[in-house]
Amino acid sequence: MSKEKSDVSSMEVDDQISTNPKFSINVLQLLKSSQMQHGLRFGDYTRYRRYCTARLRRLYKSLKFTHGRGKYTKKSITASTITEVRFLHLVLYTAERAWSHAMEKRQLPDGPNARQRSYLIGRLRKAVKWATLFAELCAIKGDSRTSLEAEAYASYMKGNLLFEQDQNWDIALKSFKSARVVYEELGKYGDLDNQVLCRERVEELEPSIRYCLHKIGESNLQASELVHIGEIEGPALDLFKAKLEAVMDEARSQQAASMTEFHWLGHRFPISNAKTRVSILKAQELEKELNDRMEGTLPSEKRLAVFDKIFTAYHEARGSIRNDLANAGNSENMKDDLSGLDKAIGCVLGQRTIERNQLLVSVAKSKLSKTRDEKNEKLTKPEELVRLYDLLLQNTADLSDLLSSGRDRKEEEVALFEECELKSLIFRAERCFFLGKSYSSAGKRTEAYSLFCLARSLAEKTLKKLQSVANHDQAMVKELETLYKDCRSNSCIEHAMGIMEHEKAPNDLSKKISAVSISPTDKKAEKFLVEKLDLYESAVGDSSTKAAPRIAAYQPGFQAIPSNPIVVDLAYDAIDFPSIQNRMKKDKKGFISRLWG
Repeated sequence: MSKEKSDVSSMEVDDQISTNPKFSINVLQLLKSSQMQHGLRFGDYTRYRRYCTARLRRLYKSLKFTHGRGKYTKKSITASTITEVRFLHLVLYTAERAWSHAMEKRQLPDGPNARQRSYLIGRLRKAVKWATLFAELCAIKGDSRTSLEAEAYASYMKGNLLFEQDQNWDIALKSFKSARVVYEELGKYGDLDNQVLCRERVEELEPSIRYCLHKIGESNLQASELVHIGEIEGPALDLFKAKLEAVMDEARSQQAASMTEFHWLGHRFPISNAKTRVSILKAQELEKELNDRMEGTLPSEKRLAVFDKIFTAYHEARGSIRNDLANAGNSENMKDDLSGLDKAIGCVLGQRTIERNQLLVSVAKSKLSKTRDEKNEKLTKPEELVRLYDLLLQNTADLSDLLSSGRDRKEEEVALFEECELKSLIFRAERCFFLGKSYSSAGKRTEAYSLFCLARSLAEKTLKKLQSVANHDQAMVKELETLYKDCRSNSCIEHAMGIMEHEKAPNDLSKKISAVSISPTDKKAEKFLVEKLDLYESAVGDSSTKAAPRIAAYQPGFQAIPSNPIVVDLAYDAIDFPSIQNRMKKDKKGFISRLWG
């Protein structure tokens, strides 16, 4: 009897397992693909929020789980409601929609005001509510891995809410740490893509954890050192970066209170506007960060991004200075100080622009001789370098004009002006060299040889002028020596190639003339030679055309000839002509004909 009972109970358990299947969702991989495909690759939270809304609409309609037509009747999602995995997707994408809406408010141009920030925190609370429900439902209806990922997701959302509220940093730290522990464990298993995603999420959580430790006081990080934490890219870091920017602005405002003057090339310009001080201080911090890092440690793309931030800060400073100039009134001393400060900021901007364009030149040079690799990277053409050197020549000319303006010029200004002149000569020689490269690639040997010779003479003159300077830059000397050697070797190569082509020219011309045909050999050829007699171009000397030239079509083709007109008399049958019998001769009859007539 007991055996029969045990069999019945085991059958009931099997029936329950079959009727309550465990669902599986790879939460991180699902969210990452949705985010990258729908806006978050470029930080567009509006597009991602609209995707989540459309996704939810499709899920509600396909599941026939709509909230009534006409009158809204809310249907709650419970464990008994979930009969397939798409019900869990409903809860997950509802949390994502609330989170993306909050992040959209966070990315407003001037930052959220008090009302918008209250709405932002409300949306984050909604995201935490739905993420917690998602974790509870996955604990009941999902397998063990899905339940773990859902718990990590809920902890991450809770940490985001506390992070934005600036309170309970210890609880936020526990939330971020619990999420990190889960992703570290999940990153040890599964396929390679899943391991990479988990490792990326751990790296994205690390800055937030370190910032929470800093706020609690368990870390001895300075506010200026926090900038280096958020260099990893990812949607999980956007709240951290916004918070970090607010902290840095506050630190700059406190530091700018003690900044009263701007020192530039022996001049001291007083700064009275607080906005100008903060902008200049921000630019100087970015410059220090750029100079402290060695070129090998920071990629060129990030260096260019830092340059863009420097330009933005200095332009904000110049905008504030010019507003002060407009409101200065009749105070000549204040106008002189503001004009001098504007000139100083403009010169610093010119210097940074030259440095940025030199970085672009170095990147383009590294891609000039590189072969196309697996990444299908675009290679640099010499014409692009010519264009960059045109920009550099324009930048140095503008900076020289700015430095030469004004009456009281210090020794430092004169030295910078002379340095600009030397750089202009170097840029001109480099431009001439790469222009010769472009002519060489086009097969124009004479022009390329002339340009290489000119570039060599310019490099030689600039080298002598640079070596005559007392404290000359050794890097510039090495660069000019390398340029001089390259110009000499390339001019020799072009000279040799020109002689070889000149020697081969008669043979090539005879081959091309022998290939001239009277009859058409190529149907795709455009015109015959007799049809292009009014054009001044060679019939056999053009190296770009591969087809043999043709003189004329043989035998000549048929031509249309107009035929004689055909006249059809349509009026003849409709005319009644008069009788002419009376005008006709009558035959005379003889004697015999009369008898027989």
